[in-house]
Amino acid sequence: MSQASPDDAPPVHDLIGIGFGPSNVAMAIALTERNSRVGRQQAVTAHFFESQPRFGWHRGMLIDDATMQVSFLKDLVTLRNPSSEFSFLCYLQSQGRLIDFVNGKSLFPLRVEFHAYFEWAAAQVDDMVSYGHEVIDVRPVEVDGVVEYVDVTSRSGSDVVVHRARNLVIGTGLRPQMPEGVKRSERIWHTSDLLARVDGLESAQPKPTRFVVVGAGQSAAENVAYLHRRFPDAEVCAVFSRYGYSPADDSGFANRIFDPDAVDAYFTAPDETKRRLMDYHGNTNYAVVDIDLIDDLYRTAYQEKVLGTERLRFLNVSRVTDAVETPDTVRTTVESLVTGERTTLDADVVVYATGYLPPDALGLLGDVAEHCRRDDQGRVRVERDYRVAADPALRCGIYLQGGTEHTHGITSSLLSNTAIRVGEILESVVERGQKEAPGRPHDTVDGVGAPL
Repeated sequence: MSQASPDDAPPVHDLIGIGFGPSNVAMAIALTERNSRVGRQQAVTAHFFESQPRFGWHRGMLIDDATMQVSFLKDLVTLRNPSSEFSFLCYLQSQGRLIDFVNGKSLFPLRVEFHAYFEWAAAQVDDMVSYGHEVIDVRPVEVDGVVEYVDVTSRSGSDVVVHRARNLVIGTGLRPQMPEGVKRSERIWHTSDLLARVDGLESAQPKPTRFVVVGAGQSAAENVAYLHRRFPDAEVCAVFSRYGYSPADDSGFANRIFDPDAVDAYFTAPDETKRRLMDYHGNTNYAVVDIDLIDDLYRTAYQEKVLGTERLRFLNVSRVTDAVETPDTVRTTVESLVTGERTTLDADVVVYATGYLPPDALGLLGDVAEHCRRDDQGRVRVERDYRVAADPALRCGIYLQGGTEHTHGITSSLLSNTAIRVGEILESVVERGQKEAPGRPHDTVDGVGAPL
């Protein structure tokens, strides 16, 4: 446990963010907007660390024709501050495409375009981020027996730097999930590997003749469609345990599960109600596919059947029980869940569309984690303002952007509520800071309207 020392203390920030994906980019924007309106003494100082050398968000799935599954109005700022200069519409105006986009009459931009918007927004606040810096240690700093700060150590190559913070915002994103016992390799991919690895197959000799894609969600269906289109001489086998792809429910009433008010309702609901809500509305996000893509795949499969050129195969009500690499292929065993019959497929590549897992929310915190509270199921306890519940000895705030599905609901790792969430976190940081240092003027977070 470090003791604060005025002689050797590093610079103190009001807030340090770990990770600089969309959530913490949105946080940096909220800070920038607030600080531009207040005096220097009331400004919230912040810095972010990102292990990637530049901004990137699911780059492996930026398929050229894939669209967002969330409205462009749920960008990094609009639901918090509709007049923000960091909105997707302002981005389009800067690129000379606003009228063209409006004429397209769509709420759902291309994924590559929305990623370009994120890059544009991140570039406008890049004075607040250190790219290529991996956070390797977080240590508590005591003042009079209370953890008042944390020292955050980051590494870039051989350089190691230490920054001190009154608050920590963790936004490290999700990590690819593979089935137990399956490891990623040159021939066994997760969907996140797609675009990074697929170019190498273009020059491969012999050319790929078969792909196997495992999974029934949006990413699985997109991989199937993409590989089928890009490799016109190869067979693409989709394997999933359902009878067919299930359509996503994006109807108006169902989408209310993503509303800011729904977070309040979910947070206060009993555990049994939380479970029911997730069961009722899981089909808005989990293991579901846009109906247009389902229809396109069905039409393609039927057309091939008519023409006698079946390259697109669906092995439904089935599962992959084994995938063993040989010198030239991946020998894949597919088992029917109905009959138990097993089929062997030699594939050039097996792609697992098996989703993502949140990282251990407290995994980076070291000794600080000992002050954080968990529920009777071992999950991190999180307050409504996304601050980790802690014992009185931890005064430094630990806030989570992700990993809060058990407390805040389905929007935990989604874009739908990002703009509102960062406003609520910023409000909490400033409000709590004022309680500890009374006498500071009040302000409001854009679009939230609460005292700061």
